[in-house]
Amino acid sequence: MAVALRTPRLLLREWRDEDREPFAAMCADPKVMRYYPPKPDRTASDGWISGMQTHLVQHGFAYWAVELPGEASLIGAIGMTRVRSPMPFAPAVEIGWRLARVYWGQGYAREAARVVIDDGFGRLGLDEIVAFTVPANRRSWRLMQQLGMTRDPADDFDHPHRPEGDPLRRHVLYRLRRAEP
Repeated sequence: MAVALRTPRLLLREWRDEDREPFAAMCADPKVMRYYPPKPDRTASDGWISGMQTHLVQHGFAYWAVELPGEASLIGAIGMTRVRSPMPFAPAVEIGWRLARVYWGQGYAREAARVVIDDGFGRLGLDEIVAFTVPANRRSWRLMQQLGMTRDPADDFDHPHRPEGDPLRRHVLYRLRRAEP
């Protein structure tokens, strides 16, 4: 069964083959990828999409392809994935976002993240959703806070897949718990 999420302006949908080229172009933009481990080539970005397709089949959710209907077939990727060890807060479900630079600052990430969170707490029945980023990524911090997420500095961590001295190693962790009925 196909799943799609809608907002007043956006469609969050499953990945299609025609998304691979624009996603690779987005991943080649150094400003978009500033706080992410690089996807050095088309094979790496295609592999990421394939991983999201597999995650969706296995868990019923993933990062969705984000479409701006009538204007752009792909503006980014927003969704959730399962976090496993060796992350210090695992197991958990993480929300994240990545938009092509031309779509920054227009509220699309917040709009899409809100519907993803609603889906997580509603359809999926999650109790908590986390988000994390490097300390320098203040734009993501602001979005996490706008979404109602909170941070306890004691939960900040060194990413186990990044080596000592890597500027992408240290991360801040935000959490959002499902509201009590």
